[in-house]
Amino acid sequence: MRPNFPVRLGAAEQALIDQLKSAGADQAAERISVAGLPTRRVESYHYTDLKMLLRAIPALGQPANEASAPALRVPGAFNLMIANGVIQNASTAPAGVIVGKAQGGVLTTRDDVLVHVNNGLAKEALTLTLENSVDPVIQVERRIEGEAAHVADALKVFVADGASAVILETFSGSDAAHVGNHATYMALGKNAVVTHITLDLSARGVSHFATNEYHLGDGAKLRTLIIHAGAGLSRTHLFPHMGGAEAHADVTGLNLVSEGQHADITMETSHAVPHTSSQPLFKSIARGRSKAVVQGKLVVARDAQKTDAKFMHQGLMLSDEAEILSKPELEIYADDVVCGHGSTCGMLDEDSLFYLLSRGIPKAEAETMLVRGFIAELLDPVEDEALNEALQGVVDGWLLGQ
Repeated sequence: MRPNFPVRLGAAEQALIDQLKSAGADQAAERISVAGLPTRRVESYHYTDLKMLLRAIPALGQPANEASAPALRVPGAFNLMIANGVIQNASTAPAGVIVGKAQGGVLTTRDDVLVHVNNGLAKEALTLTLENSVDPVIQVERRIEGEAAHVADALKVFVADGASAVILETFSGSDAAHVGNHATYMALGKNAVVTHITLDLSARGVSHFATNEYHLGDGAKLRTLIIHAGAGLSRTHLFPHMGGAEAHADVTGLNLVSEGQHADITMETSHAVPHTSSQPLFKSIARGRSKAVVQGKLVVARDAQKTDAKFMHQGLMLSDEAEILSKPELEIYADDVVCGHGSTCGMLDEDSLFYLLSRGIPKAEAETMLVRGFIAELLDPVEDEALNEALQGVVDGWLLGQ
């Protein structure tokens, strides 16, 4: 709905309009010129007011002459890279993996400004077709190089019936005030099994935005793990669509925020057919004057009887100044379902901490042990040993303040 009064546009909004018009995305530009960036009045951005938080948009990124090495190395992984929105040359793909390119954006059109901007600015998409099960981890490094730049890029993945894969996306780049808008579209065929991990390791001055869209066929199994550990402002929007009977999704994520950071995971899981299930589980750890946000909505369609869906968010505050904001929602139109949601937030358990201290463990080490235990149920399901060790290293680095 268009407002009845003109919207006052800021520098960031005007820059986005100009960039979208230069790319020929006039409808997306018009949408911003009329509505502006979302504020707290937009429900899905209630805790992440982009009009206030996103004050400037740098110039569109230029092709990178030379891309740096991946920010995280996983031994044995098959590596691909998108640098400044441009797909880089890849090594020989494993059997059954077809690597290609497609023009334009990959996301389903919906009323979300980040989706509009990505679809309008992404010039090419990296495509992956997995014809059978893939043994090595597939790692896609998405980097923004050089001086401060605005980059929109896209990844599209098709997983064949009965195939399985572990896909890791890492986000990094040079130490500049980049704005990254990243899109991932993933379609899982019948009985496909996929673990999808996205890891933000961007510099503190970066604004990192990602939209992940999933479509699950009959019997498909999806596990996601979203980790925010780098950018000063980060937001990942998840859209899992349970479109096949017996489809199941474990949608998980972790906000790790320190002084001055703002991280947001927002999810809308759609159960469209009978006999589907999902178990969204998110955790947030905040220290210093920082903010972690988790919003989760479970939408059950009228025909989606026998849906089993439970949402949980757990927050751990390591300082008095930290903020953890949670908003679970249920939107249910069927009458034969088992659905629920919950949210908890608190400090480290004093009794557990006292127990460890009484055994002679230094306080800093004892606190680290408790935090690791809090995170464990998110990382333990990652079965690939090298990948699990790499993720543990990221968490340990954050705990040590690196």
